[in-house]
Amino acid sequence: MAAGRQLRVTVWNEHVHERREPSVKRIYPGGMHAPIVEGLERELGHGVTVRVATLEEPEHGLGEEALAETDVLTWWGHAAHDQVADEVVARVHARVLDGMGIVVLHSGHYSKIFRRLMGTSCSLIWRSDPGGERELIWTVDPAHPIAAGVPQPIVIPHQEIYGEFFDIPPPDELVFISSYEGGEVFRGGCCYRRGAGRVFYFSPGDQEYPVYHQHEIQRVIANAVAWCGRASAPNDRPSARQGDRQRNWYM
Repeated sequence: MAAGRQLRVTVWNEHVHERREPSVKRIYPGGMHAPIVEGLERELGHGVTVRVATLEEPEHGLGEEALAETDVLTWWGHAAHDQVADEVVARVHARVLDGMGIVVLHSGHYSKIFRRLMGTSCSLIWRSDPGGERELIWTVDPAHPIAAGVPQPIVIPHQEIYGEFFDIPPPDELVFISSYEGGEVFRGGCCYRRGAGRVFYFSPGDQEYPVYHQHEIQRVIANAVAWCGRASAPNDRPSARQGDRQRNWYM
């Protein structure tokens, strides 16, 4: 992250699955937000201050004052999209247009705020096979700040499967695409500008798998927060390749 700039980040987590599903609680005993916060603090260090907000809080933790003091908002939701108050969505939308960044994660593609920002259904094709499938996240814009320091590809051993067609506008910048063992491909790392704000969508992170504990995924989220907050350092190095193992993907 560029020196001399401290970002105020709000990590918003629906926090439903972890409280009602033992399988998810075992993976994320402190909530899905906990490893996201851990990654931001490790990767961005003293350049970031982080607070957590959840659905059950008054105004979902996203009141006027809280948003006014937020430079970048991260958003994870899945089971309770319809429970997010429209007035809160309108407030977040207005802040993005006014310059706040937002990083939308995984099933947040179908959140009210992302659909409002995109102006489309944001629907996609998905499968959730028992045990999941291996996902490879390929960097297609290695000079982008969000791709700084991430391996090529990122390997997620087990994950829910997303696939095209993904009903979003063409990204202003496409940083990552994913491929799966079943043959699906997916535009899983998309940048947008809306008003004065920046938006990044990043697809990995189903609640049934420990994806947010992976340091590579935490690195991407931290890079995305820095980019959305206009605090990225230049990235003039290509993404790191995986050595001899890299060639095996083509065999």
